[in-house]
Amino acid sequence: MIVRLLCACWVSIVALAGFSSLSHAEVAGSLVIAGNGPENTTIETLAHAFEKANPRAYVDLLWEDNSKPVDMVKSGQAHIAITGWEDPTLAGKQIGWDGIGILVHLSNFTKEITKQQVAELFSGKFATWADVGGPDTRILLIDRPRNQNIRDAFESQLGIAGKISETAKVIGQDDKVVKAVVGTLPPLSAVTFISLSTGLSVVSTGVAVRLLPIDKIEPEAPTVKDGRYPLRRPIMLLSKKDANPLVEAFAQFALSAPGQAIIAETYVPMPNH
Repeated sequence: MIVRLLCACWVSIVALAGFSSLSHAEVAGSLVIAGNGPENTTIETLAHAFEKANPRAYVDLLWEDNSKPVDMVKSGQAHIAITGWEDPTLAGKQIGWDGIGILVHLSNFTKEITKQQVAELFSGKFATWADVGGPDTRILLIDRPRNQNIRDAFESQLGIAGKISETAKVIGQDDKVVKAVVGTLPPLSAVTFISLSTGLSVVSTGVAVRLLPIDKIEPEAPTVKDGRYPLRRPIMLLSKKDANPLVEAFAQFALSAPGQAIIAETYVPMPNH
């Protein structure tokens, strides 16, 4: 579904103040960005701000849960794919970080979990939460669709590509995932992985969920930024390796002070920002 960025997206004062300081020359033309993950709102705001800084540039978002952004770039349907990994056949530019949170019901008193236990948990090696020091309830695994970038990053970092239990329930949209965790009650206790920015937002609003510390490290922005939190994924812009001034200008804007201010509203900006 094409979402034309004509809505008035709120942009931080810091970002607005930085428009005039950008050094790149004004660019013109249409830029198509494809994605399927939780970054939609952030990229939409970033693209709207880019259009303001470059009045002759137009950005279209192709954002669909079941789309394949990388394939869309390779086939020429899009100029940029938003992903959580690199592709050796494409040019990549990292513009931020996002943690991957392990979400459980608030009543699940499992104190913490190790990275190795997370891998074993989603591989189906544990039957109950008591196996990892939690309640004596059965584990209900909630997986994410195979095409979503958060799933690829999750599998890759844990070394469990192709090993997530086939008994796991697959849910795509974050709001439905959270509802499934909240609505799963004893004798079952659900667990899923979710964008840390989304998970922290849900927890802050008082929803009956919590995020498990991993290897004794709390899941929060500072620990993601300095790398102490062991599950994190880069937010990448992937494009064809052929030079494209519009793509390069957007990447430059995303890494500029105003662009990073927008990213920091939801995700973890790059170092030195």
